[in-house]
Amino acid sequence: MDSLVLQSAAAKSVELYDRTTARHIPFPDTQEGRLAAKLLIPWLEHSPTHFVANVTTDLYVLRLGDILLPFTVNFEEYENSYVCSPYTHYVTYAKEELYKLKQPLLESILGRLLDGIGFLLKAGRMNQTVQVNNGLLSTNLYPDQVPSLLNKGLDLLRTNFPEHTIIFRSLAVSVNAPWIHALREQQFRFIPSRQVYLFSSPNAKARWLIKRDRQLLQKNGYEVVRTEQLTLTDIPRLKSLYDMLYLEKHSRCNPWFTEAFFTQSLQSRTLQLYALRCTASDRLDAVMGFYVKDGVMTTPVFGYDTSLPQELGLYRMLSSVLIGLSEQNGWRLHESSGAAEFKRNRGALADIEFSAVYDAHLPFTRRTSWFILERLLTRIGVPLMRKWKL
Repeated sequence: MDSLVLQSAAAKSVELYDRTTARHIPFPDTQEGRLAAKLLIPWLEHSPTHFVANVTTDLYVLRLGDILLPFTVNFEEYENSYVCSPYTHYVTYAKEELYKLKQPLLESILGRLLDGIGFLLKAGRMNQTVQVNNGLLSTNLYPDQVPSLLNKGLDLLRTNFPEHTIIFRSLAVSVNAPWIHALREQQFRFIPSRQVYLFSSPNAKARWLIKRDRQLLQKNGYEVVRTEQLTLTDIPRLKSLYDMLYLEKHSRCNPWFTEAFFTQSLQSRTLQLYALRCTASDRLDAVMGFYVKDGVMTTPVFGYDTSLPQELGLYRMLSSVLIGLSEQNGWRLHESSGAAEFKRNRGALADIEFSAVYDAHLPFTRRTSWFILERLLTRIGVPLMRKWKL
């Protein structure tokens, strides 16, 4: 889009910015505002692909008064990571996850159903989207309070992108109730996306398990390396540890973070990076990277050396450090999805996460695909996630 449709000078507090106007964004003179500038300006000027190799998208920023929300704009890009491609999330990645059901007949039936849904969703141009507050991470955290200018911002997006579906990812009732209420009033439909876990007050058994996990650090000769102790020479190893778990063990649908991503995170503290170093070999064997917004903490970077014996307990040690940091700082820990049994045993509670989808301005054929997906996931997907504790 060569030119943006901006509101009049009398309402300049609601604006859109792209890569050509990045330097004009009025970042608030606060710690969070300065951090946002360090994150967003390079992403706008270099392109997101420089930081996430399997994402092709146009990045913009929506200003709602003092609130700045990045958003991505796409047309097709069906090979994108699920953090930027609804098709990848609901079809490609979902098919890969069917093995967890351990029910061959059910897996076969659902696999064929997903093939049919995929055809329908492509016909409905599912990936022609504007995804608001999209940081291209597994979990997007939201401001505690909904901006009073949200409705005007949505009007501006509909004006500039009249043929795009508008989406807000990563919404869960236990964390984002005000946002869900506000978007329901704007006639968004809510499509289930995954089951996530939030650390709660652990019982005695969970406390014992966490303590046992923490004791593995000393038992196995590991020390915690904080952000300020890491250097640029550690970047290739940190990336490799993430890749081993998220891309090689789990799925290539996950974001392919580049060395530039890790370098920016380390230098600007856009993520707080922690690692586990084996004192015997002086080698980093695990990494996690987290960020916090309005008291909620989540960890989009998590990885360890999967070639080492599982009984070493690297995942358990890293998780115990993460839980410890959340408790020490009074942060609510959003543990995203995956490793369901492990997280439940250590005090996490499950919640269904949704994508809020606005398609009322689109043709009937475009709306139909979202409607069918909503019905199928509400009636089939959510019961399966809850029954199998996915």
